Amino acid sequence: MARSSRQSKILELISTKEIETQEELARELKNANFEITQATISRDIKELGLTKILTNSGKYKYAILGNEQQVVSNKYITIFKECVISVKSALNLTVVKTIKGMGSAVCSFIDKLNLTELMGATYGDDTVLLVFPSTSFASEAVATLSELMM
Repeated sequence: MARSSRQSKILELISTKEIETQEELARELKNANFEITQATISRDIKELGLTKILTNSGKYKYAILGNEQQVVSNKYITIFKECVISVKSALNLTVVKTIKGMGSAVCSFIDKLNLTELMGATYGDDTVLLVFPSTSFASEAVATLSELMM
């Protein structure tokens, strides 16, 4: 079956069962008629951003962290610093100019930051546009992003 349906099944399984190991996950997938190798499970775990968390019973299980729990690595911050040319606001919008071809990567990074009241973000080849409900939130975003550039 296709990767997307397999990964959807993985997300369903980890949300309904306490799956502690890759072997348990493989067994559950095979029970659901997915033919899978350990290497594929490893790749899926990495692509889905799964991590192990401690349960109330004292065991560890696979889980996907919500946006509020995501951790931004130093590697992303370094890439952000190297790629961003400027950050400016115009009314309730914040415009981030990047080097050519980096709009997507910078937009993805900004999404992980969970900026206060960010309503939406879109990007082009070298520009990211952030939409906020007011000028004050757009100005806050400029300050936060500018601080990351230092």
